[in-house]
Amino acid sequence: MNVNTLRRWLLPVSVAATIFVNFLATYLPLNGLDTGEISDRFQVLFVPAGYVFSIWGIIYVGLIALAVFQSLPAQRNHSGLKRTGWLLTLTGAANSGWLFLWHYELFIWTVPVMITLLVLLIAVYRGLKPERAAASQAEIWALHVPVSLYLGWICVATIANITSVLYYLGWNGGGLGPVVWALIMLGVTAALALTILLTRRDSAVLLVFVWALIGIAVKQADQPLVEAGALTAAALAAIMVIKTFIPSRSKAKKG
Repeated sequence: MNVNTLRRWLLPVSVAATIFVNFLATYLPLNGLDTGEISDRFQVLFVPAGYVFSIWGIIYVGLIALAVFQSLPAQRNHSGLKRTGWLLTLTGAANSGWLFLWHYELFIWTVPVMITLLVLLIAVYRGLKPERAAASQAEIWALHVPVSLYLGWICVATIANITSVLYYLGWNGGGLGPVVWALIMLGVTAALALTILLTRRDSAVLLVFVWALIGIAVKQADQPLVEAGALTAAALAAIMVIKTFIPSRSKAKKG
């Protein structure tokens, strides 16, 4: 069995293992602790309402579609999957590892693992870019969209993870209050959304930002400034989503 064939077998195993560990985390739950209950211990304001985490269901459906797609004989020599398949496989280990660390309250270690997951997904996203322009609709929906949704959510989750661990460590915000820091993080998210618009015009990533930002506004409704900041950032991200469907000037000129 060559390396490419091994990768095509291991990626579905990685996806299945990731979904299984997440199932355990929710329904067992791991260490007798619920993921959301642990998150609620940290009184940080860059956290969305509980319903927002249902996006994992969509992400996992996308990953299943991706695993099936890359296993098809027609994709045996797909250059993008050859470049990124092993990285995608490793994201499963990072995802599962994060859940074990979180549920067993090894919070400090969750940050490097989350950052590792983010870096892996960025590498996958960049590695698939050359194929995106000429991709078929099947490839867009079974490969590029799942990766975009996953990356978008992990961008938000990384910010939330870091802010939660800083709270756990007793960081006082460097003299700035929690509301100010929440507004800064919302600004960072909006700036990241703008970067995605200008460099990738990826509506899937931006839609995840809109979803998360609205969820933050719902969760932080008792903090008027944070609620307003989150809704403003969500509105800006929504405008960016619309913008992705409007041909850029360079494309218009070529047309």
